[in-house]
Amino acid sequence: MPLFVSVILCINSFAQVKTNTFQVEKSGRGSRSIIFIPGFTCPGSVWDETKSKFENDFVCYTLTMPGFAGSKPEVNPSFKNWETNIAEYIQKTRIEKPIVIGHSMGGGLALALAADYPDLIGKIIIVDALPCLPALMNPGFKAKENPDCSATLNQITTMSDDQFYNIQKRTVTMFTADTLMQKKILDWSIKSDRKTFAVMYCDFTNTDLREKIKTITSPALILLETSFKDLKPAIEEQYQNLKGADLQYADKALHFIMYDDKDWYFAQLNNFLSPRK
Repeated sequence: MPLFVSVILCINSFAQVKTNTFQVEKSGRGSRSIIFIPGFTCPGSVWDETKSKFENDFVCYTLTMPGFAGSKPEVNPSFKNWETNIAEYIQKTRIEKPIVIGHSMGGGLALALAADYPDLIGKIIIVDALPCLPALMNPGFKAKENPDCSATLNQITTMSDDQFYNIQKRTVTMFTADTLMQKKILDWSIKSDRKTFAVMYCDFTNTDLREKIKTITSPALILLETSFKDLKPAIEEQYQNLKGADLQYADKALHFIMYDDKDWYFAQLNNFLSPRK
Protein backbone atom coordinates (compact mmCIF):
# COMPACT_ATOMS: atom_id res chain seq x y z
CA MET A 1 0.00 0.00 0.00
CA PRO A 2 1.57 3.30 -1.00
CA LEU A 3 2.41 5.68 1.79
CA PHE A 4 1.99 9.30 1.11
CA VAL A 5 5.70 9.95 1.53
CA SER A 6 8.18 9.68 -0.85
CA VAL A 7 -1.83 19.69 -6.65
CA ILE A 8 0.56 20.99 -13.49
CA LEU A 9 0.18 27.00 -21.04
CA CYS A 10 -0.51 29.87 -22.35
CA ILE A 11 1.67 31.81 -19.97
CA ASN A 12 0.34 35.30 -19.70
CA SER A 13 2.41 36.18 -16.69
CA PHE A 14 5.11 34.57 -14.61
CA ALA A 15 6.53 35.44 -11.22
CA GLN A 16 8.54 33.86 -8.46
CA VAL A 17 7.34 35.00 -5.06
CA LYS A 18 9.14 33.87 -1.94
CA THR A 19 7.29 33.79 1.34
CA ASN A 20 8.90 33.14 4.69
CA THR A 21 8.15 29.42 4.34
CA PHE A 22 7.40 28.26 0.80
CA GLN A 23 8.00 29.21 -2.83
CA VAL A 24 5.17 30.23 -5.14
CA GLU A 25 5.21 30.25 -8.93
CA LYS A 26 2.43 32.40 -10.40
CA SER A 27 1.33 31.95 -14.00
CA GLY A 28 -1.70 31.98 -16.27
CA ARG A 29 -4.65 34.32 -16.58
CA GLY A 30 -8.35 34.39 -15.86
CA SER A 31 -10.95 35.47 -13.34
CA ARG A 32 -10.59 32.30 -11.26
CA SER A 33 -7.56 30.97 -9.39
CA ILE A 34 -6.08 27.56 -8.66
CA ILE A 35 -3.58 26.78 -5.92
CA PHE A 36 -1.53 23.63 -6.50
CA ILE A 37 -0.04 21.91 -3.42
CA PRO A 38 2.44 19.09 -4.10
CA GLY A 39 2.85 15.98 -1.99
CA PHE A 40 5.64 14.70 0.21
CA THR A 41 9.16 15.62 -1.06
CA CYS A 42 7.77 16.92 -4.38
CA PRO A 43 8.31 20.40 -5.85
CA GLY A 44 5.71 22.47 -7.64
CA SER A 45 6.88 21.06 -10.96
CA VAL A 46 5.04 17.83 -10.12
CA TRP A 47 2.00 19.78 -11.41
CA ASP A 48 3.55 21.05 -14.67
CA GLU A 49 1.37 19.04 -17.04
CA THR A 50 -1.80 19.66 -15.03
CA LYS A 51 -1.09 23.36 -14.76
CA SER A 52 -0.50 23.68 -18.50
CA LYS A 53 -4.07 22.55 -19.15
CA PHE A 54 -5.60 25.37 -17.12
CA GLU A 55 -3.38 28.44 -17.53
CA ASN A 56 -5.54 29.83 -20.35
CA ASP A 57 -8.48 30.21 -18.00
CA PHE A 58 -7.05 30.35 -14.48
CA VAL A 59 -4.39 32.22 -12.56
CA CYS A 60 -2.25 29.42 -11.13
CA TYR A 61 -0.28 29.54 -7.90
CA THR A 62 2.04 26.55 -7.66
CA LEU A 63 3.68 25.92 -4.29
CA THR A 64 6.92 24.22 -3.32
CA MET A 65 7.09 23.53 0.40
CA PRO A 66 10.29 24.33 2.33
CA GLY A 67 12.92 21.62 2.51
CA PHE A 68 11.45 19.52 -0.30
CA ALA A 69 13.26 18.72 -3.58
CA GLY A 70 16.24 20.94 -2.82
CA SER A 71 14.32 24.01 -1.63
CA LYS A 72 15.58 25.84 1.45
CA PRO A 73 14.29 24.21 4.67
CA GLU A 74 12.77 26.10 7.57
CA VAL A 75 13.72 25.64 11.21
CA ASN A 76 10.54 24.09 12.62
CA PRO A 77 8.32 22.63 9.88
CA SER A 78 4.93 21.21 10.80
CA PHE A 79 1.70 20.28 9.04
CA LYS A 80 -0.28 22.87 11.02
CA ASN A 81 2.22 25.66 10.39
CA TRP A 82 2.22 24.93 6.67
CA GLU A 83 -1.57 25.03 6.60
CA THR A 84 -1.61 28.35 8.47
CA ASN A 85 1.05 29.85 6.21
CA ILE A 86 -0.87 28.91 3.06
CA ALA A 87 -4.05 30.45 4.49
CA GLU A 88 -2.16 33.64 5.38
CA TYR A 89 -0.74 33.79 1.85
CA ILE A 90 -4.23 33.51 0.34
CA GLN A 91 -5.47 36.30 2.60
CA LYS A 92 -2.43 38.54 2.07
CA THR A 93 -2.47 38.08 -1.70
CA ARG A 94 -6.27 38.52 -1.75
CA ILE A 95 -6.92 35.43 -3.83
CA GLU A 96 -10.69 35.23 -4.11
CA LYS A 97 -12.13 31.78 -3.32
CA PRO A 98 -9.33 29.75 -4.94
CA ILE A 99 -9.71 26.19 -6.09
CA VAL A 100 -7.16 24.16 -4.13
CA ILE A 101 -5.70 21.02 -5.69
CA GLY A 102 -3.51 18.86 -3.48
CA HIS A 103 -1.78 15.54 -4.01
CA SER A 104 -0.88 13.15 -1.20
CA MET A 105 0.14 15.23 1.83
CA GLY A 106 -0.81 18.27 -0.25
CA GLY A 107 -4.30 16.78 -0.38
CA GLY A 108 -4.27 16.60 3.40
CA LEU A 109 -3.31 20.28 3.51
CA ALA A 110 -6.17 21.09 1.12
CA LEU A 111 -8.64 19.27 3.38
CA ALA A 112 -7.33 21.06 6.47
CA LEU A 113 -7.51 24.47 4.76
CA ALA A 114 -11.09 23.92 3.61
CA ALA A 115 -12.07 22.74 7.10
CA ASP A 116 -10.39 25.50 9.12
CA TYR A 117 -11.04 28.33 6.63
CA PRO A 118 -14.38 27.45 4.98
CA ASP A 119 -15.02 31.04 3.87
CA LEU A 120 -11.60 31.29 2.22
CA ILE A 121 -11.67 28.32 -0.17
CA GLY A 122 -13.78 27.72 -3.28
CA LYS A 123 -13.55 24.12 -4.49
CA ILE A 124 -11.07 21.42 -3.47
CA ILE A 125 -9.64 18.54 -5.48
CA ILE A 126 -7.91 15.83 -3.47
CA VAL A 127 -5.59 13.57 -5.46
CA ASP A 128 -5.00 10.28 -3.64
CA ALA A 129 -5.08 11.44 -0.03
CA LEU A 130 -7.08 10.37 3.00
CA PRO A 131 -8.23 12.27 6.09
CA CYS A 132 -6.22 9.85 8.24
CA LEU A 133 -3.65 7.65 6.53
CA PRO A 134 -2.69 5.47 9.53
CA ALA A 135 -6.38 4.70 10.20
CA LEU A 136 -6.47 2.76 6.94
CA MET A 137 -4.50 0.03 8.69
CA ASN A 138 -5.63 0.87 12.22
CA PRO A 139 -9.24 2.18 12.30
CA GLY A 140 -8.90 2.87 16.03
CA PHE A 141 -5.95 5.18 15.48
CA LYS A 142 -5.76 8.18 17.83
CA ALA A 143 -3.49 11.11 17.04
CA LYS A 144 -1.09 12.15 19.79
CA GLU A 145 -1.15 15.75 20.92
CA ASN A 146 2.63 16.12 21.00
CA PRO A 147 4.21 13.16 19.17
CA ASP A 148 7.82 12.35 19.89
CA CYS A 149 9.52 12.36 16.48
CA SER A 150 13.04 11.93 17.81
CA ALA A 151 13.33 8.25 16.88
CA THR A 152 12.17 8.90 13.29
CA LEU A 153 14.43 11.92 13.04
CA ASN A 154 17.43 9.97 14.29
CA GLN A 155 16.76 7.00 12.01
CA ILE A 156 16.40 9.05 8.84
CA THR A 157 19.11 11.62 9.45
CA THR A 158 21.74 9.06 10.43
CA MET A 159 21.25 6.82 7.39
CA SER A 160 24.11 6.79 4.93
CA ASP A 161 23.41 8.36 1.56
CA ASP A 162 23.47 4.91 -0.04
CA GLN A 163 21.00 3.49 2.47
CA PHE A 164 18.60 6.38 1.99
CA TYR A 165 18.90 6.20 -1.79
CA ASN A 166 18.23 2.46 -1.93
CA ILE A 167 15.14 2.73 0.27
CA GLN A 168 13.71 5.55 -1.82
CA LYS A 169 14.54 3.73 -5.05
CA ARG A 170 12.51 0.71 -3.94
CA THR A 171 9.65 2.91 -2.78
CA VAL A 172 9.11 4.93 -5.95
CA THR A 173 8.11 1.83 -7.93
CA MET A 174 4.94 1.73 -5.80
CA PHE A 175 4.08 5.34 -6.64
CA THR A 176 3.83 5.36 -10.43
CA ALA A 177 4.20 3.00 -13.38
CA ASP A 178 5.86 5.79 -15.38
CA THR A 179 9.57 4.94 -15.27
CA LEU A 180 10.65 8.44 -16.29
CA MET A 181 8.65 9.97 -13.46
CA GLN A 182 10.01 7.34 -11.06
CA LYS A 183 13.47 8.81 -11.71
CA LYS A 184 12.21 12.35 -11.09
CA ILE A 185 10.39 11.43 -7.90
CA LEU A 186 13.50 9.63 -6.66
CA ASP A 187 15.63 12.67 -7.43
CA TRP A 188 13.21 14.99 -5.58
CA SER A 189 13.27 12.70 -2.57
CA ILE A 190 17.07 12.47 -2.46
CA LYS A 191 17.39 16.26 -2.74
CA SER A 192 14.96 16.87 0.12
CA ASP A 193 16.27 18.00 3.48
CA ARG A 194 16.51 14.91 5.72
CA LYS A 195 15.29 16.71 8.85
CA THR A 196 12.25 18.07 7.02
CA PHE A 197 11.64 14.61 5.56
CA ALA A 198 11.70 12.98 8.99
CA VAL A 199 9.72 15.60 10.90
CA MET A 200 6.98 15.94 8.26
CA TYR A 201 6.72 12.17 7.84
CA CYS A 202 6.22 11.82 11.59
CA ASP A 203 3.82 14.76 11.76
CA PHE A 204 1.67 13.75 8.80
CA THR A 205 1.35 10.15 9.97
CA ASN A 206 0.01 11.58 13.22
CA THR A 207 -2.63 13.71 11.45
CA ASP A 208 -6.32 12.82 11.74
CA LEU A 209 -8.79 15.02 9.84
CA ARG A 210 -11.76 12.63 9.95
CA GLU A 211 -13.74 14.73 12.42
CA LYS A 212 -12.46 18.11 11.23
CA ILE A 213 -13.79 17.71 7.67
CA LYS A 214 -17.34 18.12 9.00
CA THR A 215 -16.87 21.87 8.68
CA ILE A 216 -15.97 21.81 4.98
CA THR A 217 -18.54 23.60 2.82
CA SER A 218 -16.54 23.60 -0.43
CA PRO A 219 -17.51 21.25 -3.25
CA ALA A 220 -14.99 18.42 -3.11
CA LEU A 221 -13.71 15.98 -5.73
CA ILE A 222 -11.72 13.05 -4.34
CA LEU A 223 -9.60 11.13 -6.87
CA LEU A 224 -8.25 7.81 -5.63
CA GLU A 225 -5.80 5.25 -6.96
CA THR A 226 -7.07 2.01 -8.44
CA SER A 227 -6.08 -0.26 -5.53
CA PHE A 228 -8.36 1.69 -3.21
CA LYS A 229 -11.35 0.14 -5.00
CA ASP A 230 -10.68 -2.92 -2.85
CA LEU A 231 -10.93 -0.78 0.29
CA LYS A 232 -14.06 1.22 -0.52
CA PRO A 233 -15.82 0.67 2.84
CA ALA A 234 -12.78 1.93 4.77
CA ILE A 235 -12.22 4.84 2.37
CA GLU A 236 -15.86 5.91 2.45
CA GLU A 237 -15.91 5.67 6.23
CA GLN A 238 -12.97 8.07 6.40
CA TYR A 239 -14.78 10.54 4.16
CA GLN A 240 -18.24 10.10 5.68
CA ASN A 241 -18.11 13.51 7.39
CA LEU A 242 -17.37 15.34 4.14
CA LYS A 243 -20.94 15.76 2.94
CA GLY A 244 -21.44 15.80 -0.79
CA ALA A 245 -17.91 14.68 -1.59
CA ASP A 246 -17.55 13.02 -4.99
CA LEU A 247 -15.27 9.99 -4.59
CA GLN A 248 -13.89 8.62 -7.87
CA TYR A 249 -11.52 5.69 -8.34
CA ALA A 250 -9.02 5.62 -11.19
CA ASP A 251 -9.08 2.78 -13.69
CA LYS A 252 -5.32 2.19 -13.89
CA ALA A 253 -3.29 4.31 -11.52
CA LEU A 254 -0.88 4.06 -8.64
CA HIS A 255 -0.37 6.96 -6.22
CA PHE A 256 0.58 9.55 -8.86
CA ILE A 257 -2.76 9.39 -10.66
CA MET A 258 -1.87 12.39 -12.84
CA TYR A 259 0.88 10.34 -14.48
CA ASP A 260 -0.69 6.89 -14.66
CA ASP A 261 -4.27 7.56 -15.83
CA LYS A 262 -4.09 10.91 -17.60
CA ASP A 263 -7.21 10.75 -19.77
CA TRP A 264 -9.40 9.78 -16.83
CA TYR A 265 -7.70 12.30 -14.54
CA PHE A 266 -8.12 15.27 -16.87
CA ALA A 267 -11.71 14.32 -17.68
CA GLN A 268 -12.49 14.41 -13.95
CA LEU A 269 -10.80 17.81 -13.49
CA ASN A 270 -12.39 19.37 -16.57
CA ASN A 271 -15.87 18.27 -15.50
CA PHE A 272 -15.42 19.48 -11.90
CA LEU A 273 -13.90 22.83 -12.92
CA SER A 274 -16.45 23.56 -15.63
CA PRO A 275 -17.92 27.08 -15.21
CA ARG A 276 -21.35 25.47 -15.32
CA LYS A 277 -20.70 23.61 -12.06
